[in-house]
Amino acid sequence: MRQNALATPLDWIFRGLGVADNVGSWLPGLSLRLLLAWEFGEAGLEKLRGNNWFNDIADQFPFPFSVIPTEISWQMATWFEVGGALLLVAGLATRFISVSLVILTIVAWAAVHAGNGYNVCDNGWKLPLIYLVMFVPLVFQGAGRLSVDRWFANRFGDPFAGPR
Repeated sequence: MRQNALATPLDWIFRGLGVADNVGSWLPGLSLRLLLAWEFGEAGLEKLRGNNWFNDIADQFPFPFSVIPTEISWQMATWFEVGGALLLVAGLATRFISVSLVILTIVAWAAVHAGNGYNVCDNGWKLPLIYLVMFVPLVFQGAGRLSVDRWFANRFGDPFAGPR
């Protein structure tokens, strides 16, 4: 009798863990994608509505970005941020856009944030570091279950899975 009484709470715990496993297959990727989409989309829209200030910092861009005209760099940054935000929300081309935004973040770190210390209030490099860490699972694991990437993989096969 006592053994059955203990089995019921354990059953509930294991069921709860099963639900957590199921939610864990789609919620983390979606959460990262939505937060990064918000941040990069907001930055892209600000650039879209604002004036090109890349001329003021062009000498701080790392090579090869230092040889690209600032107007082209401005347009590329703007549209990678805006378009990347939309792709991240959908979970479409997630690895490609994540790598692209990682490169954009590294350039921003070098050109804007590197000399300002760690503190966010001083326009330091804390936020770029956080963004880079947040991109790690998206680059290496993809968008997660709740994504267009996963739908394509299920429908047409995963091109990264190798021989089956």
